[in-house]
Amino acid sequence: MNTRARWGKRATFTVGLVLAFAYFFPFFLVFVNSVKLKYDILANPLAFPAPITWDNFQQALTKMEFFRSLTNSLIITVLSVSLLIVFSSMLAYYLARTKTKSSKYIFLGLVASMIVPFQALMIPFMALFAPFVSWNNRAALVFFYIGFGVALSTFLYHGFITTIPTEIDEAASIDGASDMVAFWKIIFPMMRPITATVAIINALWIWNDFLLPRLVLTRETQTLPLSTYLFFGQYSIEYGQAMAGLALAVIPIVIFYLILQRQFISGISQGAVK
Repeated sequence: MNTRARWGKRATFTVGLVLAFAYFFPFFLVFVNSVKLKYDILANPLAFPAPITWDNFQQALTKMEFFRSLTNSLIITVLSVSLLIVFSSMLAYYLARTKTKSSKYIFLGLVASMIVPFQALMIPFMALFAPFVSWNNRAALVFFYIGFGVALSTFLYHGFITTIPTEIDEAASIDGASDMVAFWKIIFPMMRPITATVAIINALWIWNDFLLPRLVLTRETQTLPLSTYLFFGQYSIEYGQAMAGLALAVIPIVIFYLILQRQFISGISQGAVK
């Protein structure tokens, strides 16, 4: 190995190490300060806890009504991600296999809609559908998530489906399978890597979203990000309890990512993002 290649590997490793440190350092601060007293946090938030206290987690579980908020987050995230996978995969399959001008224009419209910021569309979107949906309703929030997330999900599925040979569809058609049967029995199982990618991307977005649930839901149906907002008062902030609440809110989605990590990487490497 020549000197230039060796220094190139060292530089790549150093940059990766710095980026990893910058990424994980905020999580380190959250977990370290979640087991510290408020005085210790204000004195030195970078110091290790001495002594370690678990009272913040006990208070956080009670104040944020953790299990009710967790149930709401799970229901909203699972329903939204599942419906996004069903609708966007079918739409992407149709657009990828139908070579017409209308399908091209629809796909271009979906891609163009991804450029528009979510915040610019949120208020007009909600005002438009206000007469048709009831607020403080988890179903309404799921409906909004499908509307805002279908463009990106379809784009990801479309890029993957174009790598699947059309001969597979033709063989299924010769055997007497309809387009719907061919898609669900043959094509969709082949899209497992990209499905994991779509699931993780949308789950991370929906699980951690604060603004849209803040506009739609009330305290009875609040999600975990909304419940952590209770620790930030107008005149005082319970830093330790807030950090504990944030840690509790992060743990479930981290576990979900770790379960699908291998499929997520496979989906990216096989052309999920083009």
